[in-house]
Amino acid sequence: MDNLTPEMWTSAAVLVAAYGLIFSEVLHRTSAAIFGAVAMIGIGMWMGFYTQEAAILAVDANTILLLAAMMMLVALLRPTGAFDFAAVHITHWAKGNPKLLLIYLSLAVSVISTILDNVTTVIVFAPLTVLICRLLKINPMPYLMAEAMLSNIGGAATLVGDPPNLMIGSAGDISFNSFLVHMGLPVLVVWIGTVGLMLYLFRDQLTDGGKDPKTLVATHAIKDAAGLKRILFSLAIVVVLFFIHHTLHFLPAYASFIGLTLALLLMRPDMEKLFSSVNWSVLFFFAGLFMIVGGVESSGLLELLGHQLAELATDPSKLLMTGLVLMWVAAILSAVVDNIPFTVTMIPIILGLEGSGVNIAPLWWALALGVGLGGNGTHIGATANIIAVSELEKSGMPEAKVTPLQWMRTGMPVMFFGLLLASVFYLLFFELFTTI
Repeated sequence: MDNLTPEMWTSAAVLVAAYGLIFSEVLHRTSAAIFGAVAMIGIGMWMGFYTQEAAILAVDANTILLLAAMMMLVALLRPTGAFDFAAVHITHWAKGNPKLLLIYLSLAVSVISTILDNVTTVIVFAPLTVLICRLLKINPMPYLMAEAMLSNIGGAATLVGDPPNLMIGSAGDISFNSFLVHMGLPVLVVWIGTVGLMLYLFRDQLTDGGKDPKTLVATHAIKDAAGLKRILFSLAIVVVLFFIHHTLHFLPAYASFIGLTLALLLMRPDMEKLFSSVNWSVLFFFAGLFMIVGGVESSGLLELLGHQLAELATDPSKLLMTGLVLMWVAAILSAVVDNIPFTVTMIPIILGLEGSGVNIAPLWWALALGVGLGGNGTHIGATANIIAVSELEKSGMPEAKVTPLQWMRTGMPVMFFGLLLASVFYLLFFELFTTI
């Protein structure tokens, strides 16, 4: 605590104040994020630890543009009737059983999140899930919350499933196969445990609706088959590029814009109408949040926390303990601040330990598990969570709205239970994590 500077205290205070406004809902979360960003920049300039230029650079344009492009692709897909068609068939597979429906949707989202990034997956599945719940006349809240959280967990299993994984893989020279071998089993254990926990936590909401799924097929068919083929072709290009974007040195946002450009050329949509489908509130919320967290990072607070963790690792006998502490600290911070700045901060610190003769392999895996599981704790802990919350608000169903405290009542048990399972696995199979 003696190493904390006035700049660190101040940046932390602004962060807490902004988050207090977001969680209390005194202001809409986007207004609160913009207010916090303006305050962080102004105070940072006055105290000399943050600048306007640094704040702009703190905004992860890759995330913002990826969200915008995928929102537009989904908006182009919606009028074709693809969502209606898929909703009816998924409902039939689940036989109208709410618990089976949650398991099927969660499994689909989790598996796809290991291939695509979890944000893209939730952007596609969120409107589909709301539509399914409308058809069955049930509350979409538990389904969308489960999808967001389990997509975060599923995305942690592979190199391309979550942006921090790509950063860790690049820094540690970790291949796709190695990442899957080391992360696949613990993620599978956490996934199974989390689904069971969610079925219990949502047991009161997972009740039968008022619609028989057998009556749905005839009235929900594809409306524009030609348009659907064009959009699916464009989406297929995006998916292929997501698979190989690290090989081509393409950012995910650029890959998504290639697909969007193709869709625009094939579909020739009304651009004013298309741009009105973008959820600008979500995009500005993330921009503000990135600026707030950028101020905390510029104050040196995240780096200080990282060095405190690194001191443990210098003793080889404490390497296991360091990995566990890193996992939990990474998770808790990822529930409060975005996991990307913390990952960026920890990477050079971990690489520096390698020069001291420390086996840093266990630390890479602990970091990946922590940032992957921690985002479930709060509604702002992961981008997928905000997409789910925003879609619930747009649904117009009063019972579907989820407040920050409601999210935490489910998210915190899910986060801590997942961390507990991951920690036990890490402890029992520590030898697995000592190699890359």
